[in-house]
Formats: sequence, C-alpha cells, structure tokens
Amino acid sequence: MATRPDPVLPVDDAGRTLSRDLLATPHAALSYLEAETAAPGISRIAFGLDPDGVPMTLISALAPHTAGLRANPACAVLLGEPGAKGDPLTHPRLMLQARADFVAPDAPDRPALRDHWLARHPKSKLYIDFADFAFVRLHPVSAVLNGGFGRAFRLVPADLV
Repeated sequence: MATRPDPVLPVDDAGRTLSRDLLATPHAALSYLEAETAAPGISRIAFGLDPDGVPMTLISALAPHTAGLRANPACAVLLGEPGAKGDPLTHPRLMLQARADFVAPDAPDRPALRDHWLARHPKSKLYIDFADFAFVRLHPVSAVLNGGFGRAFRLVPADLV
C-alpha cells in the first residue's frame, strides 16, 4: 500500500509571519489533561507573550486547568478566530504544543512580567495580585499553522520568535 505524502509542509516566511501575528491574540483556547482523571479538558484563557516572546497566561489556582497543568505540563493552545463571513475552517489558526512552566510568586522577573501583562491586559489589574493567580509560561514544543485551505505548515519553536 502506498503511503500518502504529508499534507503539512515545512513553514515558509509568510507562514512564520502569519504565526507571529496569531501569537498577538489576547485570548486562546487551552487544552490540558485533568489532574485526577487525565481526561482532556479545554478552557478559554487570557494569552500573551512575555518580554522575550515566550507565550504565557495568567491563571487562577481555582481553575481546573491549573491543577491539570501542575500534574502534567504538556498542553496545547489554539489561537485564531473565525472571521465574520465565510467558512470558519478557511480562517487562519495556530495550534501550539507547549510545556507549562509556573512562575513562582517570588520570582525575580515577576514584577516585570506583571507590568508587561498589564500593558496588554489592563482589566486584569482587578485580580492580578490575588494570591491564587500565577503566571504560566507556555514554552513551545511544536506548532501547526493552518493558514486556510491547502495551507498547513509545521513549525518549530524558533519559527515563533
């Protein structure tokens, strides 16, 4: 039996640019495994990049995905929204596989992360300093960009910064 060629191509410069544009999205969907059952879960999260361009989020310890990420840091993030018109599957989206790394409350870079986050997410000022909230860096492992019909690209972490 003949094998089919991989329809996902190595990324080109246009794909890198589109991926970086999608990384500027202020929210995303986060996929994780639940801590107790290892069942898959998904949650809408606030999303941003740290000053070095590493994806990150700010999450509460009360959220189920916090326990899931602490138990198993492997996760995935989906960035991109369907446009107002047309088939939603023709609009670009980026699936990022990542490893979650919690930033300690006393980490030396937390104040800079806080200021950086607030510049992009000013409404989070209401809760950013609550004790149950933590920054989580989502270190990229790999990514797939679906740039629309027939335009799928495989990326490595270096393609995203």
